[in-house]
Amino acid sequence: MSQVLIPATILTGFLGSGKTTLLKRVLSESHGQKIAVIENEFGAENIDNEILVRDSGEQIVQLNNGCVCCSIREDLRTTLSDLAEKKRKGELDFDRVVIETTGLADPGPVAQTFFMDDEIAESYLLDSILTLVDAKHADSQLDTRQEARRQVGFADQIFISKADLVEKGEVDALIHRLKHMNPRAPQRKVHFGEVPIAEVFDLRGFNLNAKLDIDPEFLSANDDHHDHDHHDHEHGEHCDHPHHHHHDDDVKSFVFHADKPLNPAKLEDFLGAIVQVYGPKMLRYKGVLHLKGSERKVIFQGVHQLMGSDLGPKWAAGEKKTSKMVFIGIDLPKDILLQGLEQCVS
Repeated sequence: MSQVLIPATILTGFLGSGKTTLLKRVLSESHGQKIAVIENEFGAENIDNEILVRDSGEQIVQLNNGCVCCSIREDLRTTLSDLAEKKRKGELDFDRVVIETTGLADPGPVAQTFFMDDEIAESYLLDSILTLVDAKHADSQLDTRQEARRQVGFADQIFISKADLVEKGEVDALIHRLKHMNPRAPQRKVHFGEVPIAEVFDLRGFNLNAKLDIDPEFLSANDDHHDHDHHDHEHGEHCDHPHHHHHDDDVKSFVFHADKPLNPAKLEDFLGAIVQVYGPKMLRYKGVLHLKGSERKVIFQGVHQLMGSDLGPKWAAGEKKTSKMVFIGIDLPKDILLQGLEQCVS
């Protein structure tokens, strides 16, 4: 029996970046959607008391506009499966789930839950990872905390908060820095969590299915910012951006292109080996591939050690068949990866 999957969004961001403000806004806005929120660090102070109605038997809180909140005192998987079951039985009514991670969390394992567990995968569709970055403190947080850099690397969408508290030049430098770490996440400045709901939900950052021809943004955005990837120019060497000299972030991205088809068996062997060795450092990787012998695009993506691919639409008549992949990770050996991928070209 096929059922409609419940969309899920992971909301992450460093301490004080404004996650709760954004969440409150999303919960209290009259958008007609009922949202279940799962919080990793739950306290009544996080959400206005007047909108809470507690269900004393469980750690589930019903808000007066029909939204539900529950705290994770146990495993995320159990919480998700309980919520899905209550929805199926009609005990709880909600349209989607938002998981707010703690400021120090690595979103990777949270994202992996949606793929590794069959029961969860059959109930939920992971829509996207949203990362909030506090413009005022971002530089020092990114310099000193790898968790903050990881959160940027994982993002499908980055919201920059508190941009009004710093000089425009600083915000521009931050935008440039974030783009370098993660070229595939669109960035948007937000003021006190005021974000149109359309920019928060149904972003399809994670879809691995044929309906998705990979976001055009993803394919074009890299070209503007990463031309230098093709001439072995390492950022910081002869960069015309002075602020790069003191930020050599360990979270970086690079892009692989191939105009000739890739050999599926070689590619699978190579990527399998790479993921075994570097999986924990591979935050997100994603691509559209032209595989030898396939009439259709292959959409490929992964989080840490977990990767998957799906058949996409057919290549259109006259469309240039190319492969393009982006890798975002911590100190990944770019040369080894690019050379290995070159050897998969058939």
